[in-house]
Amino acid sequence: MFIHFIFDLLSYMAAFYIKRHIRSTQKSTLSKKDRDNYYTLLIVGFVVGAIVVGSLNIYLDSQEHIVLGKSILGAIFGAIVSIEFFKYFTGIRGSTGAYFVPSLALGIAIGRVGCFMVGLDDYTYGVVTTLPWGVDFGDAVLRHPVQLYESGMMFGFFLYSMWIYRHKRAYFEENIFYLFVLYYASQRFVWEFLKPYSSIAFGLNLFQFICLVLVVYAIIYLKRSADGTLFNKI
Repeated sequence: MFIHFIFDLLSYMAAFYIKRHIRSTQKSTLSKKDRDNYYTLLIVGFVVGAIVVGSLNIYLDSQEHIVLGKSILGAIFGAIVSIEFFKYFTGIRGSTGAYFVPSLALGIAIGRVGCFMVGLDDYTYGVVTTLPWGVDFGDAVLRHPVQLYESGMMFGFFLYSMWIYRHKRAYFEENIFYLFVLYYASQRFVWEFLKPYSSIAFGLNLFQFICLVLVVYAIIYLKRSADGTLFNKI
């Protein structure tokens, strides 16, 4: 797990660097107290979501005992729920997460490499495959390197988000977070079919149901965007 810790640390450092070096043109109408509450709820939602969803998935898969786990999908879901409640009660409209997107996408891309390096112990490996790029994690079984699939997809979105930031700043601020949620949840939904997690209904696992909720959330907010819809602005 030391390798995973190193890659997690690298992902946090990279995310922090990116977040510091992109500048917002949005004018905040939040008071200092509201800003403090915003970031507190963001962190709490992120951490609680990560632990609850990660642990619940392990329990549903083993049906034996609860083991603390963590999930980046759960973290994103928890953060969204907490911030949407905050925005509802404070009357804030529009996206507030745009400037987290490049750092989050890059952090996930780096973090998934760490998951791949850990192998079987991380419990994020793929199902058995006969494809030539199948990976043996030490048990003489070739599996889909789904961690690298997701890493590549998220690095691609990081590059896309930085391009939008440079060339379409207003569109970036209003839509990139919802595009990120839609993209991340969609690709994660697909990769879950290549993982050995137990289904809970309709052949889908816990993560896939959360992904579907996030896809619906993203589409609704993209359609509410002041720039119109996803389909006429990309």
